[in-house]
Amino acid sequence: MKRVILFVLTNLAVMLVLSIVVNLLGLNRFLSSAGLNLGTLLVFAAVMGFGGAFISLLMSKPMAKWSTGAQVINDSPDPGHQWIVRTVARFSQKAGINMPEVAIYEGEPNAFATGAFKNSALVAVSTGLLQSMSRDEVEAVIGHEVAHVANGDMVTLTLIQGVMNTFVVFISRIVGYVVDRMILQNKDDAPGIGYYVSTIVMDILLGVLAAMVVAWFSRQREFRADSGAAQYMGQRQSMINALARLGNLDPGELPKTVQNMGISSRPSGLMALFSSHPPLEDRIRALQAQ
Repeated sequence: MKRVILFVLTNLAVMLVLSIVVNLLGLNRFLSSAGLNLGTLLVFAAVMGFGGAFISLLMSKPMAKWSTGAQVINDSPDPGHQWIVRTVARFSQKAGINMPEVAIYEGEPNAFATGAFKNSALVAVSTGLLQSMSRDEVEAVIGHEVAHVANGDMVTLTLIQGVMNTFVVFISRIVGYVVDRMILQNKDDAPGIGYYVSTIVMDILLGVLAAMVVAWFSRQREFRADSGAAQYMGQRQSMINALARLGNLDPGELPKTVQNMGISSRPSGLMALFSSHPPLEDRIRALQAQ
């Protein structure tokens, strides 16, 4: 419940900020009695699309800590914690990035990486993962998360999300205008009910398609992160073993803000099209084929 509340409140806050910005800049006045100003609409769509994506990215690290209860362990004297920190440090050095913050959180077997910049990221592992896997397997999972950071996956997916958000906002309002002014023949200065209903419907339909596109790109990044972990370790078997182990475990559900950067998820059927992670069997086969 805490994660859901934080997610909802964060999105409401983002939308409020963006609404204030577009009002102050006059970007919301793309529709008038004179017609539809496509240039202003495009800027409005870009601000709403990229603005929301980048604000979420900038907030991703503190939000991940709050929503999971993750505790940073970089300076912990605990021997087990020190081993995790040393592992992250070793892989970070190989990847050529600055040392991330390292954290542990209570939860089912999973891990994630997040942060707006690759040189100030966060890598977190769950207690369930540490209890369920051997050290070699945990190392492989950590390598996978460090590879996400080194590959700049957080920023890449944010850019893709921004493009898709812009597309959704831009097209849905054009469709709304066409329905309202050309099909329903609304002659008033203000948009009619046809505009608002059509825009909402198109936002939903195009949003679903956009989510599928973003999820597809996310799945491709998972294969690359698996390969990166194998490269850092100097062999691929530990990553294969970790993925096989995950197949017998329940990874639980990560907060929406870090779901794409987790180690595993388990969708099925139609929902697989919206999954940020490929099936574990496909990931294992891709590693074996290298």
